[in-house]
Order: sequence, then C-alpha cells, then structure tokens
Amino acid sequence: MSARRTELAVVAALALIAVLAWALVPTYPNYDAYYHLAWGREITGGHLPTFGAYQAPTEHPLYLALCAVLGLVGEHADRLLVLLTCLCHVAFTYAVYRLGTAIWDRRAGLAAALLAGSSFALLLYAARAYVDEPFLALVLWAAALEAERPRRGGPVWVLLVLAGLLRPEAWVLGGLYWLWVGPRPRRLALVLVAPVLWCVVDAVVTGDPLFSLHATSDLADELNRSRSFSEVPGDFVSFLADTARLPVAVAGVLGALWAWRRREGRSTHVALALFAAGTFTFFVTSIAGLSVLPRYLTVPAVALCLPAGWLVTRTRWLLAVAVVAGVAFVVVRADAFGKLATELRFIRSTHDDLSAVLHTPQVRAGRRCGAVTLPNYRLVPDTRWILDATQRQVGSRSARTRTSGVALLLVGDKLLRRYGFADGASPRTNAPPDGFVRAVRRGGFTAYVGCP
Repeated sequence: MSARRTELAVVAALALIAVLAWALVPTYPNYDAYYHLAWGREITGGHLPTFGAYQAPTEHPLYLALCAVLGLVGEHADRLLVLLTCLCHVAFTYAVYRLGTAIWDRRAGLAAALLAGSSFALLLYAARAYVDEPFLALVLWAAALEAERPRRGGPVWVLLVLAGLLRPEAWVLGGLYWLWVGPRPRRLALVLVAPVLWCVVDAVVTGDPLFSLHATSDLADELNRSRSFSEVPGDFVSFLADTARLPVAVAGVLGALWAWRRREGRSTHVALALFAAGTFTFFVTSIAGLSVLPRYLTVPAVALCLPAGWLVTRTRWLLAVAVVAGVAFVVVRADAFGKLATELRFIRSTHDDLSAVLHTPQVRAGRRCGAVTLPNYRLVPDTRWILDATQRQVGSRSARTRTSGVALLLVGDKLLRRYGFADGASPRTNAPPDGFVRAVRRGGFTAYVGCP
C-alpha cells in the first residue's frame, strides 16, 4: 500500500471514530451556533435573520448559510452540525500532518498532528459546534496546499475566501498571500471578496454594512470583555499556552528557534504566516475594543504545534524526553479527561432537561398567554431552536422583559453558575415574576406560568 493510501486509510478510521463518538456521546451546539441555526431557520422561512436580537453573537456568513441548509433537515440539524464540526476536526488534523510533512518530513507531520488534534480545547470546540473547527480546517488545508506547491494559487485562494467568511483572520492571511504570490491589482479582488460579502450581508439584513463590527464592539463593552492594551500581552501568553498546552507551546518556541538556527525546513514561511496573522488579528481586536477571547488564538496555537512536532522527532533522546514529558503531563493532568467527560455529560443533561420542560403540557398551555423567558440570554437561542420559536416568542428577563407567559428558573449550583448568571445581567432575574405560579419542574428547570 502506498504512503498516501495509508494516510487516507488512517483518516477514514479517524472519521469513523469521530462518527461513533458523536453517536455514542451526544452533545449539542454552543450559544453562537444555536443562534446561527435559529437565523438559518428564519432565512428558510422567508424572513431576514434577527442579527439585532438582545446579546446576539457576531454573524458569520458562511456558517449562516451552512446552518440554513442544515435547517432544512428539521429539528435534528443541531446534532448534524456537531457531526460536521467533529469531521472538520479530523480534516484539520490531517491538514496539520500534511503541512508538517511538507515543511519537514512525515515524522514531524505526524507528531504535529498528534499535538494539535489532541488539544482538549479544540476537541471541546468540535463537540460544541464552534465555528473555529471548519475555519481551522479551511485555513490549514490552504496552508498545506501552499507548502506542498508554493504559489499554487487557485485552490489556496478558494479556501482562504471561504475561511474569510467564517473568521477575519483569513483576511490577513489573504493579504499576506497576495503579497507573496505577487501583488497584482487583479488578484486584490480575491483578498477583498470575503470582507465585501460580509459587509453586503450586514447591509442587506440591518442596513449597516459594518454592523458586525459595531455590534461586536458594543457587546464587548456591555459584557466587560474588552481589555486595555496593557493587559493583552499577558492574555496572549496565557491563552496561547492554554490552547496549545504549556509543554507544547514551550516546545514550539524552542523548535522554531532551533529550526531557524539550523536552516531546516521548506516553506517555513507558511507556518510563520499562520502565527503572524493570528497574533496580529488578536492584538488588533483588542485595540478595536472587541472581545478578547482564547478562541481568537487557535491559529497561532496550531502553528506552534508544527515546530514542536519537528523538535521532538529530531533525535532519539529528544523523542524519549518528549514521551516522558508527555506521560508526566498526562499523569499530572489526568483529571482533564474526566473533566472533559463531565462537561459533555453536563451539556447533554442540560439540553435534555430544557427540552423536556419545554415540551410539557403546562408549558405549552402557558405559551398561549405569552413568551417564554429565561433569566438571561445564555439559553435563549437553544430555547428558540427547540421550540421553533421567533425572537418575540422567547426572551430574557435581564433585558427587562416583563410579560405574561412562561418564566423558566434554574435550579442547581453548576447550572446556576453556567446559565443562571451572566455578565451584564442581574442575578435577581432567576426569580419568578410577580403573579406567576409554579407549574412544572424537569431536572434543573422549573417553569412558572402567568396568565392575565
């Protein structure tokens, strides 16, 4: 069997494992993804998506289109979206292998793929249908194709344009690629197509072509997620170490310095561009007053896995040290596996309890009197998706929504910490409004009903 066929067989096996894990350990999308599913349902229903909803996340045009298509399947589109992001994680991991192989060799590529693909942060992103997973798959495949054949053009441009409709980091990568292949005016259109399409979507839906920028900035201020520039370097280091894992991040820095000193590697500019573009976007995001989150450093974190993979495969003693360090890290962080499993069970039980209480006869009857409200914005998109409800039919009491209908209250310490309280929202909202009476409880959710 040829080397490429062996690779594809391994990838197929990993994809099968991902499908089995998805089927056996059901999880559900995160807040942003559920909003995109709800917006996609509005589009297929012939309506403009409600980007301006209270505390709504930033829209991502390509993810919005994908969710609209998946929404045609019906109520199980949320689970299909998770399956897609799990398969994107496999595709992204294979791309890291191809990129590491193109820069150094198969051993380095395999080590880099293992380091990147096993990141707990990225595995959780896959299990929660974060937009980061398809974005990483597109960007890393663009990088791998470019490293394998420099100045390749066509397919690299297509992948970068698609990635640019998911996250703005790809705009920077597109600009760098334009400079690399030759800054001809005709090619500039390829750099601009993603940001222009993003602005077009915003303009059509809201009338403001820069709505995503303005809304994201306002939301960051409202949720206190913006940072002063003096805080950003510290956040950069800690976020990068957390996403890549500290030993991997250190090995990545040391590997990059050693590879540069020894002048080893082909197309090393590709890995450098990935790290530089992600770092640049992270700092610009803070300067612009937008949210500063660990997810914004996924590309630099993955870029560090490349020289880390090369470093541990250079000599037998380095490989031995890496294995010992890896085993020690796993022993020290053995609880991470348990925490991941606990988190996935919590996600599933929360979704099941919410669905159960929303489908009780008492809640169905209460909905005839008015909207379903929650303490804050955190579970609003989930509820909208489960009920196939509009923005007016599901609301948040932290938005000072006072209405008749159904008020959901949360019970239990972990549920309260995760969903009962939120930045910018009063904890008093997890109390029944005046005149509402207790109707039913399912798991951690209690429904109160108020009818005129």
